Amino acid sequence: MPLVELRNVSKIYRLGEEEIRALDDVTLDIGEGEFISIIGPSGSGKSTLMHILGCLDSPTQGTIRLDGVMIEKASPRQLAAMRNRKIGFVFQFFNLLPKLNVVQNVELPMIYSGISGKERRQRAMAALEAVDLANRAKHRPSQLSGGQQQRAAIARALVNRPRIIFADEPTGNLDSHTGDAILSLFRKLSQEGRTIVLVTHDPEIAAVTPRRIELRDGRIAAKVDLTLTGLDRRAASAGTAVVAQP
Repeated sequence: MPLVELRNVSKIYRLGEEEIRALDDVTLDIGEGEFISIIGPSGSGKSTLMHILGCLDSPTQGTIRLDGVMIEKASPRQLAAMRNRKIGFVFQFFNLLPKLNVVQNVELPMIYSGISGKERRQRAMAALEAVDLANRAKHRPSQLSGGQQQRAAIARALVNRPRIIFADEPTGNLDSHTGDAILSLFRKLSQEGRTIVLVTHDPEIAAVTPRRIELRDGRIAAKVDLTLTGLDRRAASAGTAVVAQP
């Protein structure tokens, strides 16, 4: 069973008599351990899709199953628990609290999980080790570079051991060299078995993922999969992609 299943999902807004379909009949599976990107221009529906996948918003139509739970039937309290325990978020803006040091920022999601102070500190330090930032644990965010702040945000996303991580334009505030380092970190986490969904408008960033979903006008316009076998795998290794129209 896929980790995430969307079936005929639509998100519809109404402005007076006008109907706006931010998402229009989207069907998609995400397997456990996948590294996948959702790409599209502004207004394509990619952020709406991420918000629905991340239990930040609800669909108007369709069904969503995340780790066996039917999201559209969950209560607000159940959705909050899902976001805290099963989902990690990394955003373009790092959202670190300036008055807390790095390890305290990383500990924050665990406070709402009822984890003891001692275990919070141990797990926060382990997450910082995973992103090569343990030596900056006592620094404030203002004392870090942009890349270091983003790595701290990734550690915070990892600390509750979520089933899936959503990264929304995670390199948008970084220079190209630092952005490449962050993408390499996501690739490493993927190779360790993390499920990662990268949301971006940039084809070069999306190209780092083995599987890409392109959105246009709220619909899936194309799927690019470099995880196929046989002839398709040889084509992928040669730098070409297999595009499947939905």
